[in-house]
Amino acid sequence: ISSVAMANFDVVVVGIGGHGSAALYHLAKRGFKVLGLEQFSIAHDLGSSHGHSRIIRLQYHEHPDYVPLLRRAYELWHKLEAESGQVALFLERNQLLYTTGCLEFADKANADSVFANALRSAMEHGLEHEVLSSEEANARFPGFHIPSNFMALYQPQGGILSPEKCIKAHVERAVQHGATVHTEEKVLAWHVLPSGNVEVRTAKGAYTASKLVVTAGAWIPQLVPELQGIAAVQRQVIGWFEVSDHEAFSTDNFPVFILEDETLGEYYGFPEFDGLPGMKIGKFYHLYEPCEQPDNLTRIITSADEEVLRAAVKKYFPKADGKMCKAVACMFTNTPDKRFIVDFHPEHPQVVLCSACSGHGYKFCSVIGEILADLVVKGSTALNIDLHRISKSRKATRDIAGSLSR
Repeated sequence: ISSVAMANFDVVVVGIGGHGSAALYHLAKRGFKVLGLEQFSIAHDLGSSHGHSRIIRLQYHEHPDYVPLLRRAYELWHKLEAESGQVALFLERNQLLYTTGCLEFADKANADSVFANALRSAMEHGLEHEVLSSEEANARFPGFHIPSNFMALYQPQGGILSPEKCIKAHVERAVQHGATVHTEEKVLAWHVLPSGNVEVRTAKGAYTASKLVVTAGAWIPQLVPELQGIAAVQRQVIGWFEVSDHEAFSTDNFPVFILEDETLGEYYGFPEFDGLPGMKIGKFYHLYEPCEQPDNLTRIITSADEEVLRAAVKKYFPKADGKMCKAVACMFTNTPDKRFIVDFHPEHPQVVLCSACSGHGYKFCSVIGEILADLVVKGSTALNIDLHRISKSRKATRDIAGSLSR
């Protein structure tokens, strides 16, 4: 795109990854003149919205208040599938959401584990679920090797989202509704004009809008300095391990999972999916490596990266203890309490901030996009986002209260 003169829009969305693409779609669908600015290509692999597969689940060990958001997220994902012609009647490769079930397991003696908290969430919200002993889980799902002191929670509606396909579907539908999208155009800065409008400057031009939505992922601390030290970027690695029994690791026999090991940590993973060989696994927060400059993320995979992943593979998935077929680095953007940031800028109500993050936010993209559109258009949303507001009530994020509530 050549140099662009000053242009006027109702809304500019900065960052067209998972959440930005959904916001773009919902705003365009409501008839607003909206511009999406993406520094890379659509569905690129340089941020936090790639990786071929993402978990979606209804039971939520993180907090029961996520469940109403998830119910709406499921509705919107299925609606997007229908609008995009990518419904379950088609082949697996055309689906956005593929149901496998979800298994969460941990030591039954731990009353604050992913298993225990997921069970509380399921019971509080009346979600369909099964509690399985390790013997029952191993017999039902032969790719797993769960120790006898563990319990498992199975939730049949759990499954896989295809992140790149979801982004493309949101963007394609947004454009059909009249959205403008500029790729390979990095935002350099933004500021509020005396008129109250917002000016956004890029290397190729400048744009004004009545409202601004910042969904810049790992780059959000650079664009919103008030979030530095609150939205902290961390290197993450996921790997695919060769399996000895493909049937045991198929989508029919191997649910997505989250496991908690008191020594190794917390892991998540997937069956072999959509033609990509190997069981996929990651460890939450991996090696706890900070990444202050996302552009300089270390993408080379080391032996230490593999060792972190293989430790859990050997213990819990011995039939997947083959060679590491593939591994990729990405980024988590974490808040101190591991919740999201979905709120207005504390000083500029015409600016909406979103960092739906901390390694568990992708499944919410569809509903977060709707919420962001609500905040832009109506100044409020019917869905409860109190967990994710920038406020003093977030006791685990004292820095937010100190830095942003002035």
